Amino acid sequence: MPRPTASWPFRPTARYSRNLAEALRTETVGGIIMLAATIAALIWANTPWSDAYERLRSYEISPEWLHLEHMDLQHWASGGLLALFFFMAGLELREELTHGELRDPRDAALPVIAAVSGVVFPALVFLMVSAGVDGALRGWAVPTATDIAFALAVLAVTFSSCPAPLRAFLLTLAVVDDLIAITIIALFYSGSLNLLPLLAGVALIAVYGVLQARGVRSPWIYAPVALLAWYCVQRSGIHATVAGVALGMLTSSREPPDGRPTNAERADHVLRPFSAGFAVPVFAFLSAGVALGGAALTGVLQDRVALGVIAGLVIGKFVGVLGGAWTAVRLGLATLGEELRWREIAGVAMLAGVGFTVSLLIGGLAYPDPAQFERVTTAVLIASVLASAAAAVTFRRRVRERAREDATN
Repeated sequence: MPRPTASWPFRPTARYSRNLAEALRTETVGGIIMLAATIAALIWANTPWSDAYERLRSYEISPEWLHLEHMDLQHWASGGLLALFFFMAGLELREELTHGELRDPRDAALPVIAAVSGVVFPALVFLMVSAGVDGALRGWAVPTATDIAFALAVLAVTFSSCPAPLRAFLLTLAVVDDLIAITIIALFYSGSLNLLPLLAGVALIAVYGVLQARGVRSPWIYAPVALLAWYCVQRSGIHATVAGVALGMLTSSREPPDGRPTNAERADHVLRPFSAGFAVPVFAFLSAGVALGGAALTGVLQDRVALGVIAGLVIGKFVGVLGGAWTAVRLGLATLGEELRWREIAGVAMLAGVGFTVSLLIGGLAYPDPAQFERVTTAVLIASVLASAAAAVTFRRRVRERAREDATN
């Protein structure tokens, strides 16, 4: 007898629902803090004291005994603080695989296909717009990422009454998107490999995984192993955020027999507020300060690389996510279920164009030239504003429609 077609959303466990609600609350608040940090950076960078901002983010902290060369504050934020952000992404992925939508391939079909399509289409749009520009190919992955904190903040403000499955769909979409992003960074944006530190980093990550599998619970054992693993991966030439997501995915979500929180839940409870409330906002503050004068904006509009980023995030993400979800349903791989509507999925598809954190990270790796990186950063900001505005309009209309439906019923 054939298995029934997957119906999305699935019915989550009570424990997963509780953890999901807590995560969504923290990420929403974190998105608001990140927005404030971004605005502060933009204001400072466009005042007569902009030189002080540049000196701050280019201030080097590179102790010789660590053998970490040319590490200014901006690099510490992207390679260090964002490693914690990706550790949280690894935890989320592990949770989804163990208790969430990704535990059953049939349940996972809708958000996974939407996420993969939402990576492919922005890259294709970017390549079409920037074709023929010298060095443009390096940035093909810039418009492929979705910023979960920023997106959840917009969703909370514009559609606070949205059904819980829609938030879960957005979170799952972003988790898969983050996994694809870290794979892209590892494969395409790493430097020349230094074999010995790489082997040491892999060994330390394996030790971390073995300790988790054996049920060790003390954070005083895990913290030094994780820090040494991060250091070795950073020295190896592979971007250190890869270590973060690997450690997160290896953190145990196995429930103890006495009912205590799992290692993953404990790590999430302690580290998520720091990640969402400090690490990501600091990275945003040190990365988003770009000039917004007439000349700077004219430069962006005349740069086909920057235009490719805008088009990829605003158009490519929308077409990719919505088209991927529609295709999954059309082919019988999944169904929306009774609680979701296509207009709501369309709003999420628009919201997926808020790239920000990971887009800025990839932009810095792809374009080391400061002038080009500044134009790409400005393009990411413009695209994120446009995507947020389009999603907000869609969600506000949906709020009014739901109110009329409730009044009729």
